[in-house]
Amino acid sequence: MRDFPSCFGENGVQVADSSSSTSKNAQNLVTCVYRSRLRGRFCLITITWSKNLMGQGFSVGIDDSTNQCLCKVDIKPWLFSKRKGSKSLEVETSKVDIYWDLSSAKFGSGPEPLEGYYLAIVFDKEMVLQLGDLRKEACKKTNAIILPSNSIFIAKREHIYGKRVFGTKAQFCDNGQIHAITIECDTIGLSDPSLLIRIDSKTVMQVKRLKWKFRGNQTILVDGLAVEVCWDVHNWLFGTTPGNAVFMFQTCLSAEKLWSCHVPSDSSLLPWSCSQIFQESQLQGLGFSLILYAWKNE
Repeated sequence: MRDFPSCFGENGVQVADSSSSTSKNAQNLVTCVYRSRLRGRFCLITITWSKNLMGQGFSVGIDDSTNQCLCKVDIKPWLFSKRKGSKSLEVETSKVDIYWDLSSAKFGSGPEPLEGYYLAIVFDKEMVLQLGDLRKEACKKTNAIILPSNSIFIAKREHIYGKRVFGTKAQFCDNGQIHAITIECDTIGLSDPSLLIRIDSKTVMQVKRLKWKFRGNQTILVDGLAVEVCWDVHNWLFGTTPGNAVFMFQTCLSAEKLWSCHVPSDSSLLPWSCSQIFQESQLQGLGFSLILYAWKNE
């Protein structure tokens, strides 16, 4: 899909990806976006975790409110190299330091570490973003000033795989419960396939007559929050080559924030742009966005 729905209007994430023309094996990556404050202004910090045959790695990007890249650094996939280190960058006469230690990190099937690690970003000796459970180690290593958290997790994009059932986990609000999300869809040999979405094993959404409703949106409730769910399974049902379906979950902080989807007919994917994630004048009331690219294993 060329510009998968802006389910959340101009406030939201313009989601797209170049995965339609790329091998699925190359798409084992997770992208997380955080809204942070640098020198009194809002910026986006994007962390992308990747995994391929050469090993695992990550990249860090910082963009300002006009989508201008302030800095970007790639930590190459490690196979024989050390899994900890640091890098320093200059951003508009200020210093940005990136520290990481994944030497004891534990991973699941995906590229994102689960525990036993830290990743810290320090701006002018102040801790801007800190990820991982080794908080004491990160503080000791960076020797940075710890301020009340000014980074908010606003978006995540993930590639998931399965034959009929696809699963992941997500936290829809700060300090909220981590929920198991399960998407179930059997499209092989069925004249009338259906789509099921479960949260913590509880069915929250079912779409019947999927061949007629291969794109759409529906609102569910999670933790008392309205969550707008958008889906596009056109490639699963009608694609000539193995393709992916796309699912989006957008929290809505009030009834006025429930936006409807407009889905274009062309389902080819373009590179994901953060330009619509973030506008400084639109930050108030912006919730969390989860984008899932679901690939069927052959």
